[in-house]
Amino acid sequence: MGKLRPKIPALTEALTGHFGPHHAIAARRILDHIDFLDVSIATLTEQIDARTAPFGAVYDLLLPVPGFERLSVDTVIAETGANMSRFPSPAHLAKWAGVCPGNYESAGRRRNVGTPPGNKWLRRTLIEVARAAVRTKGSYFGAQYRQIAKRRGPNKAAVAVANSLIELVWHLLSTGEVFKDLGDDYFQCRRDPVRETRRLVAQLEQLGYSVTLATATP
Repeated sequence: MGKLRPKIPALTEALTGHFGPHHAIAARRILDHIDFLDVSIATLTEQIDARTAPFGAVYDLLLPVPGFERLSVDTVIAETGANMSRFPSPAHLAKWAGVCPGNYESAGRRRNVGTPPGNKWLRRTLIEVARAAVRTKGSYFGAQYRQIAKRRGPNKAAVAVANSLIELVWHLLSTGEVFKDLGDDYFQCRRDPVRETRRLVAQLEQLGYSVTLATATP
């Protein structure tokens, strides 16, 4: 779209015209419809708030998770009842939500066939949450997305993050634990610090440095 200020003359010309009585009737109908939608949204929102009032603890556990907002938590509650005892494991919940990667096996060979069908409302919400989570600065989910996207592409990476998120939901709601982000350096240092150390030392040696490691004093 670019900057609008240099385009003021063109915008002025585009807005020049005649507003007759028939335009007023059409505009009034549009504004009345917008008012109707606003009232409907307010009424439905009030009902949703009343029905989800008993789930305050669920909001407390899930809203700190990157990507989640009240509407997405509403969807989790509406589709699952926030009752994780219905699902024997996080993998069962992920499969039910439609964000568990599927595989087809034939003659001992397996090939990826995308994700199995699942709850379309929850799946759609989880994908939206995943795309928001990966934009959260310093979050593990952004690192996970980048790690997978460079090998499998952005769409599969988004599904993988959605899978991690719904499995996290299962753990949080099952245990009542408070969310702790693993950090965006997880794949570099935390998952295998010894391997990462060797990689960094090798890079320095290739640059002509002699490296001696010593444990840092606390």
